[in-house]
Formats: sequence, C-alpha cells, structure tokens
Amino acid sequence: MQHTTRRAALLAGTLALSLALAGCTSDDGAAAPSAGGTSAGPATGPVTLVTHDSFSVDKKQLAAFEKQTGITVKLVKQGDAGQLTNQLVLTKDSPLGDAVFGIDNTFATRAVDAGVLADHTPGAQPAEAQRYAVDGSDGKQQLTPIDYGDVCLNVDHAWFTKKGVAEPKTLDDLTQPAYKDLTVVENPATSSPGLAFLLATVGAKGEDGYLDYWKALKANGLKVDQGWEDAYYTDFSGADGKGPRPIVLSYSSSPAFTLSKDKATTTTGALLDTCFRQVEYAGVLAGAKNPAAAAKVVDWLQSTEVQSTIPDLMYMYPVDPAATIPAAWKKFAPLATTPFDVPAEDITANRERWIKDWTAAVVG
Repeated sequence: MQHTTRRAALLAGTLALSLALAGCTSDDGAAAPSAGGTSAGPATGPVTLVTHDSFSVDKKQLAAFEKQTGITVKLVKQGDAGQLTNQLVLTKDSPLGDAVFGIDNTFATRAVDAGVLADHTPGAQPAEAQRYAVDGSDGKQQLTPIDYGDVCLNVDHAWFTKKGVAEPKTLDDLTQPAYKDLTVVENPATSSPGLAFLLATVGAKGEDGYLDYWKALKANGLKVDQGWEDAYYTDFSGADGKGPRPIVLSYSSSPAFTLSKDKATTTTGALLDTCFRQVEYAGVLAGAKNPAAAAKVVDWLQSTEVQSTIPDLMYMYPVDPAATIPAAWKKFAPLATTPFDVPAEDITANRERWIKDWTAAVVG
C-alpha cells in the first residue's frame, strides 16, 4: 500500500482513530463460530485494527453498522506494508491489536512464518478470492485476501506527444538512450510498490540478470524516491504537469484518476508488460484480546458492500467479483494479462538478500 502507496496523499490521518464496525450477529449478540478456528463467542466490544497508512473505509457504512453492533474499532496505522509487517513481527508476543489489514503478498510469508496470525476463514468467502488466500503451517487459512492490483510503470501521454518521442512499452525499453533521465521509481527497502517492482524484475530477468538490469537503469539516469507520494506527485510530470520525469512506478489503476475534463480520455497510461500483482490481506492476530469480534471485522472487510468501495477509497480491485467496479476502471484501469511472478517460497527465502543486493548496486 501504498500501496502502500499512491493513496497516502489523499488518506493521511491520525495514527489512532475510533470507528464503529459491525458484523452479523444474532439477536442476543452472539456470533456464529468462525469457519477458520478463531474462538466462538460474543462478537462485541473493542477491536484494535492495525493497518498500513493508506487504509480507508466508508464512514456512512460504518455509521450504519454502528446501529447494528457493539463492535468498536480503533485504527492504529503503522506505515506501509513492510513497516506494518515488521512491527507485527517485533511485537508478536505483545500484539499491537486484534486484527490487521495491509500485509501484502511480498511480506505475507514473513508474517505467517513468524506466528503473527491466528487461523480464520470467512464463512462466505468468494470462491474467486480463495486462490489468493494464505495458509499457516497447519494448512488452515490465516490471511484473508481483501484487494489486489498491478504495480506497473506509468507514462505521461502528453509529455511524449509534445516531445515527439515514442512511449516505452517494456522493461528493456527503459534502458535505451531515448529514455535517459526520464524514469522515477520507489525504493524497495522503504516502499511496497518499490519492492513489488523489484520482484517484477527478478521474475523477468531471473536471479542472474535482475541486478544487471538495475545497473543499466541506473546508468540511464534512473531516480529512486523513498515512497510513492514523492515519486508520483513531485517527480512525475503526469500528476500535475510540473514534475520533470514522464515515467513513474505506480499502479495499473492510476490512469483512471487522471481523466480529461470530459472523462473521455486519460492523460496517463500503464505499461502492462512491466507489472507485478500485489494482493492485500486482513487477518486475526495471534494473541488477540477479542478474537471473535476481530474475525467479524475481517469478514466485514470481505463483504460485497465494503468491497464495492475499495476502488474509490483505496484504488485497488476488490476480490469479490460481485462488487461494483467504477465505469472508468473498465476502460482506463485494465489489469495485466501476464504480470511477472515470483513464487512465495522464493520471496521468503530471498527477499532480504535481494533488497540488500539491490541497495548496494543501485543506491551504493
């Protein structure tokens, strides 16, 4: 998140915020047993939901839920997906909260392997979402998929048209002289989109080739920013026309938010041959003080009503196929057909080394 990510400029807020959520309860307030192993019992009372900085929910939906349940949620924000996961691991013996949102697939195995999460599977989980779910060592689901999106390079159409330069299409294009000093990306050590793009290059070039690719990018004038906000809103020319670089690392959904005044066209475009698919998860934390209510919060985040707000609030695709997708997304925010992929076990085994080696080669 963040994305995390492209959303931070719009969604920044206090680190702790009380909200009201709800789950489906019986008339006496008792919750149905969880399908995935969290404790059955009254799903009421306070829940602390630990999130990345870009998490957002619809306040009207929360108000409606408040009338139906006694679950009160306190949000505690912990930076981007990497920072969030690291904090959960460091505090696993004294958990920061009851539930989490914002661990993504680049860090999912770290959280699972560290024993941060409890078993839980939403009872009404869409079949399409199950392919993204992450299980613990016991084979039971621990991370519930909430949304997904493709991290991709984006281009400023107007800049390339004005300069009479053909837009790049592939990763290799960016190393060519025509694109010298034009690209800005995020640091994989400090940004989840940056890490996703590092993994894209590993998937594209392999262990033996990804660092050589990055060295070629560096030699061609690559700029590396610490986070998405600086890259997109300061250095990218397509955000407001003032940045110097017309190629930026962002998301395939970003062009749906740079539409012309008549909404007929977009001023930017995603390079769909440069993408890595990012999945964001929610889960119940091991050692939660209120696991039954925490499980209801996780289930609510995967409900169709909440899923339908995700594109507008968090700029990601919902995992529920029944959720509403904005009309502009169907035209201007397509997903990559064949995003680059790195197996989860390879990410687990090599993530820290890849970041360290990248830092030595690119940042120095």
